[in-house]
Amino acid sequence: MTNKTLSMNDALYDYLLSVSLREPGVLRRLRAETAGDAMARMLLVQLMGARRCLEVGVYTGYSTLWVAQALPPDGRIVACDISEEWTSIARRYWAEAGVAGCIDLQLAPALETLQGLIDAGQGGSFDFAFIDADKENYANYYAAVLELLRPGGLMAIDNTLWSGDVADPAKQDADTRAIRSLNRQVHADRRVMMSLLPVADGLTLALKR
Repeated sequence: MTNKTLSMNDALYDYLLSVSLREPGVLRRLRAETAGDAMARMLLVQLMGARRCLEVGVYTGYSTLWVAQALPPDGRIVACDISEEWTSIARRYWAEAGVAGCIDLQLAPALETLQGLIDAGQGGSFDFAFIDADKENYANYYAAVLELLRPGGLMAIDNTLWSGDVADPAKQDADTRAIRSLNRQVHADRRVMMSLLPVADGLTLALKR
């Protein structure tokens, strides 16, 4: 039994998709258009019984769509992005899947949206949050989202292994340094229980105490 994660070549990845995704047609078409794999987040949302969710970084809405389909009838997602072009694709697929009514898309800088939620007294009221946006603001997103999560709420942060660059001292670009800093920050933060999973490009899970 190995304690290392199995390397994933193209053939093994295709096999994994063939036996792990129960993917409705609308999601399959959206993934083919933009790529992505967010079923694990859908499972987390269902396991938690989450009703109120946050998403920082929407792109074409594939992850949002998985989460929306996992919510109960009174569930809601606040989705933050700045791109009208990419989220117009998202809106089309959300409408086709019949979940547009539970997604509150906020087209503005995410930090403004998150601070607005805090100022409106919504701190400690969200069950689940997913962060996949500009890396230089990861630490700021983490701080704001942690304030918005309830105790027992879960935050998932994508790209935290950054193609392995975080472990290469020669990589000193702004994005890599920002992710390294975020990883150290979460690791040291006793307000959360955390684990960095070697899934895809690295997924950090932080459970608020």
